[in-house]
Amino acid sequence: MTLKNYHSVYFLGIGGIGMSALARWFNENNYYVAGYDRTSTELTRQLEAENIYIHYQDGVDFIPKKIKEDKEGVLIVYTPAIPKGHLEFNYLKDNGYVLQKRSQVLGMISVGFHTVAVAGTHGKTTTSSMVAHLLKSAGRDITAFLGGIATNYGSNFIANERVTPETVAVVEADEFDRSFLALNPDIAVVTASDADHLDIYGDKSSLETSFKEFIGKIKTNGKLFINEKIAKELTADYKGTVCTYGINRGHFFASNITMKNGFFEFDYSDERHKIERLRLGVPGFHNVENATVAIAIALDLLLSPEEVREGIDSYMGVKRRFEYLLRGRDTVLVDDYAHHPVEIEAFLRSLRALYPERKITAIFQPHLYSRTRDFADGFAESLSLADEVILLDIYPAREEPIEGVTSEIIFKNISVDQKVQCSKGELLDYLKDRELDVVATIGAGDIDQMVLPVRDLLKNRYHV
Repeated sequence: MTLKNYHSVYFLGIGGIGMSALARWFNENNYYVAGYDRTSTELTRQLEAENIYIHYQDGVDFIPKKIKEDKEGVLIVYTPAIPKGHLEFNYLKDNGYVLQKRSQVLGMISVGFHTVAVAGTHGKTTTSSMVAHLLKSAGRDITAFLGGIATNYGSNFIANERVTPETVAVVEADEFDRSFLALNPDIAVVTASDADHLDIYGDKSSLETSFKEFIGKIKTNGKLFINEKIAKELTADYKGTVCTYGINRGHFFASNITMKNGFFEFDYSDERHKIERLRLGVPGFHNVENATVAIAIALDLLLSPEEVREGIDSYMGVKRRFEYLLRGRDTVLVDDYAHHPVEIEAFLRSLRALYPERKITAIFQPHLYSRTRDFADGFAESLSLADEVILLDIYPAREEPIEGVTSEIIFKNISVDQKVQCSKGELLDYLKDRELDVVATIGAGDIDQMVLPVRDLLKNRYHV
């Protein structure tokens, strides 16, 4: 199957962060692009401003005429989250269109490039955006498909105007629905393999098996860069080149980590290089690890230490990954996408390291009934690292309710004295009466809709 056979691409779920990056690639490469999504968002409005037609009602009559007229030249890209009863999906399937998952199409695009694929249950978006930025800032030809909006570029798709034999594709390799198995990278990264997506995998062992299969997809003479904490369990049967990274350990490592004015500074070392006092504008010990492997890959792709330093210094992060919305003397607001206990622990420990003497209020929205059920005790334990916890209702995303699964199963085991449950609609009224210092909004659902209202409340109260 080759993309040269198609002139038009129609997306079901075009507003998804991974889907929209693909839509932008096809649009940039002069395909006719259109799509459906359930709701209008800032991202879909941006796509519409880029001359991509989008509609928000599920109905065959809304499918563009160009898509209906010549099905032989049309590729349908769909998200695995599309409901089985979706009218357009079933019409296109029943009428003989070529339907491909997002991951399959990403695999087709990347096959023509030297590909860096970043996988892991945590850290893949930040790490892939770091790799892309280091290469881009050094003037290298890249095409990058990211799972978040890179602040430096205001987009989840980064590309040079020209494609050359030296162009590097940087892709986020998603383990959900085993999507990453559609890729055959030259360089692969595995950042973490904590239990997650148990609605898909059933248990941690099955998830690890899938990561091993992904590692086995690396091209002959390719390289694996893997967090040293998980290298032994995932690479025992892998015969290729394994490069480990970490903090103070691994073939590539960060050391001498300090915090200064809200920034993390560290030294990078490997067998050939030592780059001292790198300043990372995105805080967090986990982000130092992410930066370490991004630097290792950049050096492997022949960037100079000076280019690495300039790239790290200018890297501005990804929207909703340790993103500062306020950084005042009397109040701080940080927003983070963390939606797994391990991610929340890493985020709150880093926030505590930056603000050791200040009160931290964590506002958390659980994501998915199944994830809440599977990790309720872990969520409670990680959230208890804050001084105060405000727990919102579960954001269901693609799931139907599960009997007995509510935020309460997390709430009851949170060990801090100051804790409360409330709905998203009640949040601002509750905050009006609280003494607030360092505030963190956390979660992968629609809590992002509350970030700016919370920011405005804090700005007005503390005159930031």
